[in-house]
Amino acid sequence: MSSRERILGRVRRALADVPDGAHDDTPYDQAVPRDYLREHGERSVGQTVDLLAENLADYRAIVHRCLAGDLAATIAGMLAARGARTVLVPPGLDSGWLAAADVEQIADRAESTPHELDRVDSVVTACAVAVAETGTIVLDGSPDQGRRRITLVPDHHICVVRVPEQVVSSVPQALERLDPTRPLTWISGPSATSDIELDRVEGVHGPRTLEVVLVGDQASSDVNS
Repeated sequence: MSSRERILGRVRRALADVPDGAHDDTPYDQAVPRDYLREHGERSVGQTVDLLAENLADYRAIVHRCLAGDLAATIAGMLAARGARTVLVPPGLDSGWLAAADVEQIADRAESTPHELDRVDSVVTACAVAVAETGTIVLDGSPDQGRRRITLVPDHHICVVRVPEQVVSSVPQALERLDPTRPLTWISGPSATSDIELDRVEGVHGPRTLEVVLVGDQASSDVNS
C-alpha cells in the first residue's frame, strides 16, 4: 500500500460518520456555529476608544490623541522627539500627514533589501481596524499601510487610527471588516519575546517602539465622553 492510499484511507475513516454530501454542500458561513459572545459588556463609543488606548498602553505601545487638523504637527513632534531623519512612506499614505515633518521621505520599493529597510529611522502607516478588547491594530496591506515587511524591519512604527470609525470592540467584529484573502498583520504592542528566564526582549520580530495616534474630528473631551 502506498503512502497516498494510507492517507486517503485515514481520511475516509475519519469521515465515515459524516452524512453523504454534508461536508461538501454546507455553505462556509454555516459550517461553524457563530453564536459565541461578540463583545464583553456594553460600552459607548467613547468608552470603547478609551479601552483601546488603555490596552495599547498595557502592551507598551505609546498612545497619542489629537484632532484631525493637528495630525501633521503631532506626527512631526513624534519624529522630532525620536530624532528621526528618514521615514519610510507607503505609496497611498496621505501626504498631508508628513507635511510638517523635517525628514527625508523614503518610498517603499519592491527591490529594497532588509538592510536598506533597517537603516530607515521610522515608518508611518494607517491601519485597517483596531480592536479595543485586545489592544490590537490590524494592517491589511492597503496602499496607506504598504507591504508587511515595512512595518516589521524599521525599529520605530507610527500607526494612525481614525476614531471612532476604525475602532471596534472585539475580534469577531474586526473579522467582519477584514478580507481574509489580504495579507493581515495583527499587532499588539511592540515586538517582544521572553526567554526561559522570562526576561522580556523587545524588537526581536519587529519594531522596538510602536506609537499609535488616535485621531478624531472632535476634541478629546468629546471623544472620551
